[in-house]
Parts: sequence; C-alpha cells; structure tokens
Amino acid sequence: MICSVVIPVYKNEESIPRLLSALADMNDSLRGQLEVVFVVDGSPDQSYKLLRDALPTLGYQAQLLAHSRNFGSFQAIRTGLAAARGDYYGVMAADLQEPPELLLAFFASLSADECDVAIGTRNRRSDPLASRIASGIFWGIFRRLVVPDMPEGGVDVFGCNRAFRDQLLKLEESRSSLIVLIFWLGFRRKLQGYDRQVRQEGKSAWTLSKKIDYMMDSVFSFTDLPIRLLIRAGLAGSLLSVAMGAMVLIARLTGDIAVPGYATTVISVLLLGGLNLLGLGLVGTYAWRGYENSKGRPLAVVAAHTSNRDSE
Repeated sequence: MICSVVIPVYKNEESIPRLLSALADMNDSLRGQLEVVFVVDGSPDQSYKLLRDALPTLGYQAQLLAHSRNFGSFQAIRTGLAAARGDYYGVMAADLQEPPELLLAFFASLSADECDVAIGTRNRRSDPLASRIASGIFWGIFRRLVVPDMPEGGVDVFGCNRAFRDQLLKLEESRSSLIVLIFWLGFRRKLQGYDRQVRQEGKSAWTLSKKIDYMMDSVFSFTDLPIRLLIRAGLAGSLLSVAMGAMVLIARLTGDIAVPGYATTVISVLLLGGLNLLGLGLVGTYAWRGYENSKGRPLAVVAAHTSNRDSE
C-alpha cells in the first residue's frame, strides 16, 4: 500500500528543510510506504532548486514537478494527483500549518475503508485576531451562498482513495473551485478535526484578492444565486416603479407637480439603467466563463518532471 502526498510549493524556500524532516518522519510512520509529489507552482524563490538538489538524497519515493508559471494552488494539486502513483492520496501545505499527523489519520481511515474522501476541518487556528475574524466572515458567506455543508473553518487539506481521485481529475473546469468539487462529487466523506499550527516561516500567499477571486469562482461555478438575485431585484424594481408611477400620476392630477414628467423620467432612467448594467455584468460573467471552458486549454503546464525512482 503506497500513500502519496501531494505538496504544492510557492514561496516556501524557508520551510523546505523542516518540511523534508517532517516527511522523513511520516515515511517512518508509514513503514517506508510513502511517495511525495512536490509541485512547484512557478515559485520565484529557490524552492525548486532546493527540492531538486535534495531529491536524490531522500529516503522515500519522490517526484518533483515544476509548472511553467504560477497557475494557482488548486491546479498544482491537480497536477500532483495526476502524477501520483500511490493507492491513497493526501494533500498538505508546504508551510506545515496543517500537521503531518493529520495525513496519517487520513490514510488510516482510507485504508480501513471508512470513507472515500477524508477532509480536514479546523478545531481552532492560531492566526492573528484580524485574520481569524476575516476568515470567519469569508467562510460564513461561503457556506451561506455556495456549499451549506462546508465546515465552519473551511477546508485546506484532504485525502482520498483512487476511485475518488480519478473522478475528481475528470472534472477539468477552468476558473472553478477544487474544494467545492470535492463536495459536489459526493462519495463517502469523513471529517477529521485538527488544530491549525502557527506559521513559522515566510508569509502566506493567500491574499485578500485571491480570496475574493476564489469566492467569485465558487459562486459563478456552482450556484445560480446571482441570476436569482437579479430576477428578484428586477421584480422589486418593477413594483417600485409602478408604485412611484402611481404616486406621480396622482400628484400630477392634483396639481402638486409643476413640471410634468420630470420626476418620473429621472427615477426611471436611474433605476432601470442601474438594473440593466447589473444584468449585463452578470450575464457577461457567465458568458466569459463559458467561453473560458470552451477553449480546451490545459489547466496547467508542467515544464519539468524528475523523480528519484525513475529507474524503477
């Protein structure tokens, strides 16, 4: 039984020595049955060089892949899952904020056939207060709008068996959310709680702009909520226009409006103009995403691929 661990790498050169040490301990716990797939996602630092130099010295099976540019962590995970050769698969971050013991728990549950996909859920996080508040708001909105089953703290890591991995890789959607696809697929799920560790090296690349992009991708890929909101806004605007039109008509008949048609024209232009712009933006967003998916481009491009077991 080979257990494959996929690790996307981006600006993690400072944490690589500690990461390699933790992976060696994990290999011992798995009795030498560990395979690691490092995917360097266009990282501008020395991450690729450090891993390439260390690859021949590692005491476990390992692959090193490098994207031709930065495609994002989700695409790096997909690349790693496609290259992995194990029987069970797990994903972990290179900064070790998710403890390696969590992956061992995933593999234990998967090998015991307790589930098809194991999902890590945060019991608590040791991030700064502002970060915890922002994260709580983000995942609260996410659960409200996109996936009601999403754990309160979100999902960063997961493990799965071969059947789930194969089905996940068949969903080749651009501008989508890998995490939401996990819930969309169904299968037997098991939630595994853990305490998120304090970041010891570097700075998180999970910026506010990336969070907003992630939210937009998830909303537009998995729910028609924006369209339903537009319909409701259009209905409310129409009713409001009828009511205001009736008020203006009554005021005109009673002589309270000195300039006939002025108020009605201005209100109608502003209200309907705003709704039209909103509608065009929403429809244009869906059209663009449909166009993106119709191109048939690969979701990521691997520029280099080496392994310390190529001879096997």
